[in-house]
Amino acid sequence: MEIISGVEIKDLALYIKADKTLIIGDLQLGYEESLHKKGVLVPKFQFKDTISRLQKIIKENKPDKIIINGDVKHEFGTISEQEWREILHLIDFLREKSLEIVFVKGNHDKILEPIVKKRNVKITPFARIRDILIIHGHEIPESTRGVKTIIIGHEHPAISLRDGSRVETFKCFLKGEWKRKNLIVQPSFNPLAEGSDVLSEKLLSPLLADSNIDNFEVFVVADKTRYFGTVAKLRQV
Repeated sequence: MEIISGVEIKDLALYIKADKTLIIGDLQLGYEESLHKKGVLVPKFQFKDTISRLQKIIKENKPDKIIINGDVKHEFGTISEQEWREILHLIDFLREKSLEIVFVKGNHDKILEPIVKKRNVKITPFARIRDILIIHGHEIPESTRGVKTIIIGHEHPAISLRDGSRVETFKCFLKGEWKRKNLIVQPSFNPLAEGSDVLSEKLLSPLLADSNIDNFEVFVVADKTRYFGTVAKLRQV
């Protein structure tokens, strides 16, 4: 499904077809180890599921490049053993697919560089493809000259749908405007993180706080992508 002309939703990723570029974000590898340290025991399936989902997307679309749009790791001020191991494995997996790899720095990636240097991969504050700017979204971009579309992560958008007492939460993409530019918000690629309900929870990204969220359109990702209309209409359901 196209979210804007030339940019398609592919499961939890975006695909810029003309440039054969895949964009994912908010993997937050190491999340399970962080939970274990807090006494929350969850089975370690995150990395296996992430690679399996990514492999399917790559096989179906055959990209030449992948942009990981921030928060590849979970810990803020340290590097866990799980982060070391899984991020290196992720890079090796992507290189086996002959993909050019771009890491855009997120707010969780303050000390990502010691890991990616092991594989000679650089980190950048943003990526640019023609008139499309890819930034993590935790900060306002310094310059948007010549930009028509901004793609961010950081927010982990989701919506919670209620049927009587039953509530189900679904990850979603958002599409709206920020200062007369298209703004696309990606969901988290992390299988453990459902996300924040944009219908009721406080917004994280300053770009969304500076926009009218009610006018944003919602694209829910489940067994397939479905268009759900605007946030304003969903509030009335």
